[in-house]
Amino acid sequence: MSERTLVLGGGGVAGIAWANGVLAGLAEGGADVTNADLLIGTSAGSNVAAQLASGLPLTDLYQRQIDPALQSRELIPQGVAVEKLMEAWAGIFGRNEDPVKVRIELGELALGTETVPESARIAVIESRLPVHAWPDRKMIITAVEATTGEPRLFDRASGVDLVDAVAASSAVPGVWPPVTIDGVRFIDGGVRTSVNADLAEGSDRVLVIAPLPDPWLDQDVANLISGGSKVEVLVPDEESLATFGTNPLDPATRVPAAKAGRAQGQKAAPAVAALWRAA
Repeated sequence: MSERTLVLGGGGVAGIAWANGVLAGLAEGGADVTNADLLIGTSAGSNVAAQLASGLPLTDLYQRQIDPALQSRELIPQGVAVEKLMEAWAGIFGRNEDPVKVRIELGELALGTETVPESARIAVIESRLPVHAWPDRKMIITAVEATTGEPRLFDRASGVDLVDAVAASSAVPGVWPPVTIDGVRFIDGGVRTSVNADLAEGSDRVLVIAPLPDPWLDQDVANLISGGSKVEVLVPDEESLATFGTNPLDPATRVPAAKAGRAQGQKAAPAVAALWRAA
C-alpha cells in the first residue's frame, strides 16, 4: 500500500471549506501533507482530494473558499428539506441491519427524488475543481451503485472522467441527482461510510480529516492501528462545528467554516507533523 495516506471524509459545502482550511492551517504550522502518497476522498472529501491534487498551492485553494470572487458556483439544495431528509435516512438505518439493504434503500430514495438536473450538478463540480483531469498520483474516489448498493472505487485507471467521479461521490441521496456513468447510476460514497477510512489499510501513516461524524470511524481506526498503521484523526472542534450550523450544504457556511478549519489546523500541526515524519 502507501507510506502516507490522507483520508478526506464527507461533510457538504461546509466540510469542503473546513477541510481546505485545515490543510492550509496545517501547512502554516509546519505540517504540509500535500505530499501524501495516496489520497482517498469521499463525498465532500472527493472534492477536496481533487482540489489538492490539482497542484494549486494551499493558499490558493483556501482563497477559493473565502473570496466570493473565487468561490465555486453552488446551487441551493433541492429535493426534500434537510430535516425531513434526516428523518428519512434515520428510518432507513433504523429498519435495516444489513448495510447493503441500507445502501439500496438510500439509492431508491435518490432515484425517486426530484432534484436539479444532473447536468446542473455536474457544472457545480466543474466549477469546484481547478483541474478536470486525473492527477498523475494515487487517488481513490468512492461512490455507490444506486440500484445494487455496491461500493465503487474510481481512480485514474478506471476510465471515468474525474468530474463525473467526484459528482457521483457527492450525490447525496434526496438532495442531488444520482450521476450516470456508463449507464449506471451512482450515489454518494458516504452512503458506505462518511469517511471510508478502512480503505487506508496497509498504509504506514494515515491522516484522517473527517468533517462529519462516522459511526464506523473508531472501529476503522482501531483496525488500522492493529494492522500497524500510525493514525491521526481530525474532526471539527467546537468552534468549527458551530460554523456548520444546521445545514452543512448551505453555501453560506463556506467562509466561517474555512476560517475555523484554518485555526484548528494550525493547532493540530505539531501532532500531524510528528505523524508525517514518523519512521
